[in-house]
Amino acid sequence: MWKKILVILAMLYAAASFAAVDVNKATAAELDGIKGIGPAISGKIIDERKKGSYKDWQDFIDRVKGVGESNAAKFSAEGLTVNGSSFKGAAVTKKDEKSAAKEEKKATPTAAKEEAKDAKAMTKEQKKEAKAAAKEARKEAKAEKTMAGASAAKPAASAAKTAASAKK
Repeated sequence: MWKKILVILAMLYAAASFAAVDVNKATAAELDGIKGIGPAISGKIIDERKKGSYKDWQDFIDRVKGVGESNAAKFSAEGLTVNGSSFKGAAVTKKDEKSAAKEEKKATPTAAKEEAKDAKAMTKEQKKEAKAAAKEARKEAKAEKTMAGASAAKPAASAAKTAASAKK
């Protein structure tokens, strides 16, 4: 009999500790009970609440310095509400970002994988043609670079001559 009573009391205590805390009605101690809210933020919340009730989450975020959308999302996840409603903003955590990045990597193969697939599909003749085209492109790029360097050197030399004659 006593065991049942103790179990029921423990369940009631657990339910009460997970109950939502409304920012417009909570005491400083209740606000401090929310993970992430310490005495400094709870003091700011209560000071701003004295000026008037919070209308919604955006009003709460605008009025309480140090609380942004990310903190509001965390506080809401811990049980804080404004006029009985939880925060509807995007609560993206680092874990969510990492898992999204992993999923994206799995979904899209890298360029190297794509090239390897294409290379397997090519015949030997196509591979030779591709290598020759790449070699030719490198030669053209080198020639253009050399010509561009030579043409850039001519104006620089003439400018140096002009500057030398101006000094005399």
